[in-house]
Amino acid sequence: MTTNRESIATANMAAWPIFLLRIYAGTLFAIHGWGKVSREGGFGDGMIGFLESNADKAYDFYWPLVEQFVLPNKDLFAMLVGWGELLLGVALFLGFATRYAALGGMFLMLNFWFAKGASFMTASNYDAVWFMIFMVLAFTPAGQIWGLDRRLSYRIGLLR
Repeated sequence: MTTNRESIATANMAAWPIFLLRIYAGTLFAIHGWGKVSREGGFGDGMIGFLESNADKAYDFYWPLVEQFVLPNKDLFAMLVGWGELLLGVALFLGFATRYAALGGMFLMLNFWFAKGASFMTASNYDAVWFMIFMVLAFTPAGQIWGLDRRLSYRIGLLR
């Protein structure tokens, strides 16, 4: 007869690709977020350069939002992007609040994607690829696989 502990171990072993995807995404986003947060002088000017260089390619419905809200508040949005990437990366790496971190990643990727104006089926649209990776992490029990979500979900119901 199989014990509960053995069945959990077997399920975790079968889900190792999700675990690797979570660790990879977490590491990458934590590194890039830290680079933005710790940059001397802030990330605002770099973000403005990115947005302005893509202004002619951005989706028509998205550019007015950038012009009216993001550009006038560049330091605030640069801080939100940098800290968002860093915290998202750390949460994914630790497997803590994984679904919420992945949903935040999906939101970030949609914004990057809309700013660049790339088609979903364009081979160079890595924002769409990251969007799909975050979707997998959000809709699978990725944090339950060798992550803090599994350890804490009995105390914090939102982590299930």
